[in-house]
Amino acid sequence: MSGSAPRVVMKFGGTSVGDLDRIRAVAQRVKKQKDAGCDVLVVVSAMAGETNRLVGYCQALSPLHDPKEYDSIVATGEQVTSGLLAIALQSLGVPARSFAGWQVPIRTDSAHGKASLDTIDGEHLLGCMAEGVVPVVAGFQGVAPDGRVSTLGRGGSDTSAVALAAAIKADRCDIYTDVDGIYTTDPRIVSKAQKLDKITYEEMLELASVGAKVLQTRSVALAMRQGVRVQVLSSFEDGPAVMEGQLPGSLVVDEDEIVEKKLVTGIAYSRDEAKVSVRRIPDRPGIAAAIFGPLSESNVNVDMIVQATGADGTTNITFTTGKTDLPRAISVLESVRDAVQYEELLTDPDIVKVSVVGTGMRSHAGVASTMFRTLYERSINIQAISTSEIKVSVLVAAEYAELAVRALHTAYGLDNV
Repeated sequence: MSGSAPRVVMKFGGTSVGDLDRIRAVAQRVKKQKDAGCDVLVVVSAMAGETNRLVGYCQALSPLHDPKEYDSIVATGEQVTSGLLAIALQSLGVPARSFAGWQVPIRTDSAHGKASLDTIDGEHLLGCMAEGVVPVVAGFQGVAPDGRVSTLGRGGSDTSAVALAAAIKADRCDIYTDVDGIYTTDPRIVSKAQKLDKITYEEMLELASVGAKVLQTRSVALAMRQGVRVQVLSSFEDGPAVMEGQLPGSLVVDEDEIVEKKLVTGIAYSRDEAKVSVRRIPDRPGIAAAIFGPLSESNVNVDMIVQATGADGTTNITFTTGKTDLPRAISVLESVRDAVQYEELLTDPDIVKVSVVGTGMRSHAGVASTMFRTLYERSINIQAISTSEIKVSVLVAAEYAELAVRALHTAYGLDNV
């Protein structure tokens, strides 16, 4: 922890810095925090829509583009925002300096496009803060071992913020978004969604991993490992400087801080899923390794896996991957067709994963059966099922996403939490 002055990392997402007026508003919010006596470090995302625009350029030129060049292109969005915010702060009389990831430096591995963090040297940033300068760090990016720019995957600015908070031993990491906290589900779909005052690291990790857009999965995992206290709050609500004891958002905390554990804490969904089915494979030892080994080597993330063996000596393997990984997954599977000897490769990008999450599942039975019954009553067919200790996920056709989320939110009594 810091000394007498609270040390706070403030992270602003794309909608928070979506145009110059919003950047000016962020600068005012940072100044307010600084004037309240805090030592402040800021992490920013690219302006809303900018990363999508840059990714679109890459995909339009080549669906199987060079990941190193992809990183050099998409990392520019955050660099622009960090520079603009530094200028906005300076115009308010707040000393500020922008930093790209490589200037910190934030060191990563070589998995371009979805790099993992290695080390962060926070000494230079701490030196700036000691002199009263606000460092404004470009999120989402770092530097790979070969010296080239690397990026952390979509939503990686959250991970940057938590990692920097750990590196400088911040008292708190505030994640500013377009919502005022963490809700039981997406309030844009369910009007009765309730804001949670607190949620456990573990629940937030599961919700993030199955589609909740509030925090990136790796940022939550890192916060849990490092014990970083994370708060999610809105960029668009005015109020007093956010100090300990005056927390208007949702806190992500240790399970010990939550006295009453609900059966289900939240409902999440992900439209960023594609289903891949490898059909009629000769059923023999090593088939799964022959499929998923090459996919892993090509940095294709795989989620839900279902294997069904028939009486004719063949087996079918179905799995999900991100839609952006689908072209690469198809390419890899086509390259191993002779070795695997499958007869058919089918893909379906028109699916959605719907999940229920809650630590209360550990001590209560019937969560899965309630989910299955609720979907059946609304004639929603389940295509695949995956479970963990505190989560049940299903795949359904994309057209049923909102109906499924609303029905499950009601079924688990979350409309009136």
